[in-house]
Amino acid sequence: MCELLALNANTPTDIGFSFRGLSRRGGATGEHADGWGLASFTPDGKGLTLLREDAPAAFSALADQLADRSPQALVTIAHIRKATRGVVALENCHPFTRSWGGQTYVFAHNGDLQGEIPHGDRYRPFGSTDSEAAFCWMLEQLDQAQADPHDPAALFKLLHRCAGELAERGTFNALISNGAWLFATATTRLHWLTRRAPFRTATLADPPLQVDFSTVTTANDVVTILSTEPLTTDEQWQPFACGESLLLIDGEIRERAQRSQPALV
Repeated sequence: MCELLALNANTPTDIGFSFRGLSRRGGATGEHADGWGLASFTPDGKGLTLLREDAPAAFSALADQLADRSPQALVTIAHIRKATRGVVALENCHPFTRSWGGQTYVFAHNGDLQGEIPHGDRYRPFGSTDSEAAFCWMLEQLDQAQADPHDPAALFKLLHRCAGELAERGTFNALISNGAWLFATATTRLHWLTRRAPFRTATLADPPLQVDFSTVTTANDVVTILSTEPLTTDEQWQPFACGESLLLIDGEIRERAQRSQPALV
């Protein structure tokens, strides 16, 4: 299995503090040592910085530099990998990226999906993971539905249905974004936390590093962090319910849905 991390905010924000905690789990305090990646959209949503390595994040000089000086963004997605499907290789490291509807999409997944996931001719995996295959399949579904790339609420409903279909194959905890919004879904393990004024001090679990957010924020800032497991020891993290999906824009939850029965496409 793997671990996920994401940030969504209403003002350009760096993910360095949270990424420091996640990267330690990539081979030091955790077993997720088969690669890592971080995708950060430029604040206008049009540009993307994507960095990946097929090596443990905990001992990576590049990951360490990102923890100190990560890009400021409205949306950032990061991932540490423990290989279950697909060899340890750069092409199998998350996040994955593709273009759909004239926009760049980024995807990361935690879990195992059984069976062969079909894909069409337009979206094909470069690597050998079930995760990238699932991403390609989801984009095919958006194509077939002739979805409006500029309608986040409609896309949320479609992505939630796709998540339900994939969850029938196993564990589907996933993040997907186009830089304007962040979609998150879970069948087992995913947590979220929103920071807003009055900001307080937070302490990482791995390592015990502390930051006083009141010194680096304004009263108008809203930042939501999503992580497979809680990253801090002194904040109230909220667990996703099984089959729950969230849509976040500007750090706020705008849409929320939960599957009460298997979804149909």
